[in-house]
Amino acid sequence: MASTVFERRPADPALVREALADSRLSVFWLDDLPTREPQPRLTRRIHADLAVVGGGYTGLWTALRAKERDPERRVVLVEGKTIGWAASGRNGGFVEASLTHGEKNGEARYPDELETLDRLGMQNLDEIQQTVEARNWQCDFERVGSFAVATEPYQVAELAEAHDGETEHFYDAEAMRAHIASPTYEGGLWSTRDTALAHPGKLARELLTACLEAGVEVFESSPVLELRAEPDAVELRLREGGVVRASRVALATNAFPSLLKRYRLHTVPVYDYVLMTEPLTDAQLASIGWSGRQGVADSANQFHYYRLSADNRILWGGYDAIYHFGGRIRPEYDERPESYERLASHFFTTFPQLEGVRFTHRWAGVIDTSSRFFAFHATAHRGRVAYSAGFTGLGVAATRFAADVMLDQLAGLTTARTSLKAVRDLPLPFPPEPATFPAVQSVRWALDRADHNEGRRNLFLRTLDAVGLGFDS
Repeated sequence: MASTVFERRPADPALVREALADSRLSVFWLDDLPTREPQPRLTRRIHADLAVVGGGYTGLWTALRAKERDPERRVVLVEGKTIGWAASGRNGGFVEASLTHGEKNGEARYPDELETLDRLGMQNLDEIQQTVEARNWQCDFERVGSFAVATEPYQVAELAEAHDGETEHFYDAEAMRAHIASPTYEGGLWSTRDTALAHPGKLARELLTACLEAGVEVFESSPVLELRAEPDAVELRLREGGVVRASRVALATNAFPSLLKRYRLHTVPVYDYVLMTEPLTDAQLASIGWSGRQGVADSANQFHYYRLSADNRILWGGYDAIYHFGGRIRPEYDERPESYERLASHFFTTFPQLEGVRFTHRWAGVIDTSSRFFAFHATAHRGRVAYSAGFTGLGVAATRFAADVMLDQLAGLTTARTSLKAVRDLPLPFPPEPATFPAVQSVRWALDRADHNEGRRNLFLRTLDAVGLGFDS
């Protein structure tokens, strides 16, 4: 089969080793935050109108939006570790309008609702921007759009077809390289409105501050061990003896096992790997252009995503997506030298003019992958518990939409959100182990083969498409 551009033009292994030599296994976005006093542990029994489990974007938006709807409501948020430590502090900071992990995925699954989903997604992104500006959140928010770039000739036609001359602009290889100078580019599509960039750690911190100012009671280092439905309330039992007795509960636990056993097979945790460079010098930045500061993702199945930080570092992530047997989530999985070396090699293939740039940080994060590749929403215990998960790596903005869905559901409201089939439906669950691991490995192999065969999907992938499992992210 044909080789990809990253195999045809591999970086010098010595260059890769030197660039990674001084990097540390640590999340840049979290290291870049000022220290703060931790929120208290919950070790006593309390009552709440709404309890939120999970201190990432989904939980924070849910708590904040709940107080915005009803300031008198007692809202309690409990987090097992620290606010924003997991996916919300480890992602690339792409704040995307899409609620369906891209138009192609949405069209394949909900063609009759795609126009509404796109409208609601753009409205959601606009409202995030309005919140950031109105509250003066310092989170390096930039509404700069994003480039989808072709790194193989066969990928160009699909990008060209998406050109509309208004918000979607196609560039051939020469024009694309004039925007961002990479010899790997065969073309690109600039989507001007549907992406903002933000500093993930700062965004989580600003959400926490807003929650506290609104009167949300936030508890850290307070993992929930059990959810128990009683006749007149729902109880959350915590590790150190704390109990939250609540009228309503919103679960925002991302890739971690759901407190609702019926949904534990609806997501699998997949590890994503990221590098961050040192700040580029003016000369280095000039050598690649990128004056528009757009986010970038290439068009392969195993794709890279990258962007500039406020201090002109390049975040470079993606490509490898690693699932561990049994869906295990362990700190030692963050260190995977072969993934970091592969990423670094692909970085220098993309930007050979940056030879000599060093990486300061390397880290991993767990993505809550669902079989339809975008978030699902569910309720339990007679509508008193709501659950959203399965964002599949595109949740920075979609978490706010999910918060409103859960609050609508918990209030028993019929809204434009809750009326959507895409909201009412559940994705197919993954098979239990020992079937999950070989299935995921087979999908990874098949996607890699497609990338080596001009994007052509084999019978295995076409069969998954036919039963609604997709896998074309």
